[in-house]
Order: sequence, then C-alpha cells, then structure tokens
Amino acid sequence: MRGLGRSLVVCLATLLSACVGAQDYASGSANGAFAMQTSLNAIPATKTALIPFDVTPFPYSGMIPDTGKPFLDVVEGDRRGHSSPRGGVVWEDQAYHDHRVLLSIPAGFDLNRPAVIVVYFHGNNATLERDVVTRQQVPRQLADSGLNAVLIAPQFALDARDSSAGRFWEPNVFGRFIDEAASRLGTLYGSERAAEVLRQAPVLLVSYSGGYLPTAYSLKYWGDSSRLRGVVLLDSTYGEQDKFADWIASRRDAFFFSAYSKSTSDGNLTLQQQLAQRGVGFATAIPATLGGGSVVFLAAPDGVEHNDFVTRAWAADPLAAVLSRVPGFPRPGAGRARLKKS
Repeated sequence: MRGLGRSLVVCLATLLSACVGAQDYASGSANGAFAMQTSLNAIPATKTALIPFDVTPFPYSGMIPDTGKPFLDVVEGDRRGHSSPRGGVVWEDQAYHDHRVLLSIPAGFDLNRPAVIVVYFHGNNATLERDVVTRQQVPRQLADSGLNAVLIAPQFALDARDSSAGRFWEPNVFGRFIDEAASRLGTLYGSERAAEVLRQAPVLLVSYSGGYLPTAYSLKYWGDSSRLRGVVLLDSTYGEQDKFADWIASRRDAFFFSAYSKSTSDGNLTLQQQLAQRGVGFATAIPATLGGGSVVFLAAPDGVEHNDFVTRAWAADPLAAVLSRVPGFPRPGAGRARLKKS
C-alpha cells in the first residue's frame, strides 16, 4: 500500500476562503487541527481537503473489460500510455498517476442526524482543483442544497480526454474506495466515531459527462448495496445503457435522475427504450422530491452548453437543485437551494 504522505487541506467558510497548512496522516490518526474527538458535534465551518488515498481509480495497469487488451498498451522507452479512443495516446506519467481524492464537509453537517454521502465522478479534461472545485463549484453546490451530506470526488484521468474507469473496472474496488473514504472523512471531521457512522451511511452517486463509464461499473459491482439510494446523471448518458437499465429495473427502492442536453439526447432515448422493454416507467418532469422508485429524464432547454451543464442547465446550479429534492436528510440551519430557472 502506498504511504499516505502529506495532504493539502483547504478549510472553507466559503469556497476556498481560508487555507490551512498541510497535515500529517498516519495509521488512521491525526493531530493538530484534526485532533480526534469522541463526540459528533456539528461542523462549524466547511472543511475541504485533497487527500491521497490507497484505493483509487488510478494508477491502473490491468485489462480493459471485454476487450482482452491491456489498458497501458503503448510503450515508448520507459514511458507507458493508453490509446484513448478520443484523446490519442494518453501517457501514464501525465494523466494516470494522481491518487488524490477531494473530500468536503459543509458547515452545519451533523452526524447526530440522518446523513448521506455524495460521490461525484467528473468528466474529461478535468482536475479536481480547477474544475470540480473552482469551475463547477461542486462543494459549494452541495452546501447550498441544504442536504446533510459529505462529498467524495476521486481524480480520474488528469486533464485528459479519456473516460476510463481504471481500478473501478474491477470487482469490489469501488466498495473498498467508499470504506476508505469513510475513514478519511472521519479524520477530516475530527471524531473517531464519525468514520464508524459514515461506513453505514447511504450513498448517492453523481456523474457528469465522461463519468458515466466508472458510474456504470460501480453500479455493476456495487449497485445491489442497500446503501446506494440514488444515481444522478448530468449530461452523462454516453454509453453503457444496459448497465444503467439493469440497475434501475432491479433497484426500485432507489431513484434515478438523468438530465441532458442535445449532447446526450440519443443516449437518453436509448436508455428510455431499454427501460420500456423491461417494463419500467419514467417521468419527463422533475418532481418535488426524488424518493425511492423515482425514474426521471429531464431535457434541458435548447442552447444549454454541455461544458456548462453542472452550473447552468435547466436551472442555475443544477447539482444543488437536484440534491435539494432528496428527502430525509435536511441539514440543520441550512436553507434549501433556490430552484430558479436558467
């Protein structure tokens, strides 16, 4: 297992408003700002961190499922690379080496109340700092949603045109990733009891754009977990519709929500057809709440840009708008997101 090293910790009252120095993590313990407590007090200020994990999508040197081909299929001297269908040769030392994960706990998060874990899979050409935090404002949207939730966002291909799932192609890896995240979040929370509670917490899985591929395989290998309560696709239905349809048909106690622009309209139509073949009905307007059994497809207005979909689609701050409709996990003292139209 890789050493945990040093992790950059960014504590926020608002998005990236204050920076805290690096902390040492070792053997599941922490000191200084993250001295472990036995209580589960509500978090007074948002805590966000980029932390190296042991279980992450990359590095990965295995096979691509159903192809018989190795993922790293290009060798040039000491370098190894992957032949991406859309991005040409993507080199391991440039795009498949980052094993950091973004964690965020919003101010007011309270583990004495029902809580949920939100897992976010980014798309192509993305970094956690530049795109997930700054451009898409995912931690801020989670906070604005009013959901009593924490955020986990792993780094996939770093700033590359590739949707590969890496180790999430393999059985049991996503589940191990969730377990490790609970431990890391417990350290960030500052309570030795928090990790234990989070290991049992429900999970919502959110995918944007190229995040569809690791999402599909996470559903294949972890989708029967009773902890998984819902899936949100944000302009992300580019393929693997059979895996999504199988999961929706088998998990009528969970919800499924897919919003899309013209970029993924064909993929969503294919998924709708597959659901109809399985006898699963669906709605085409967003309901007041996204409870178990809800299956919703929402077309964004004409003119909505794929690259802006996480921040401006059928509404401003679409992620906050969706999460605000998940019942059962209100965060104390948090107002629900305003669902204004874009």
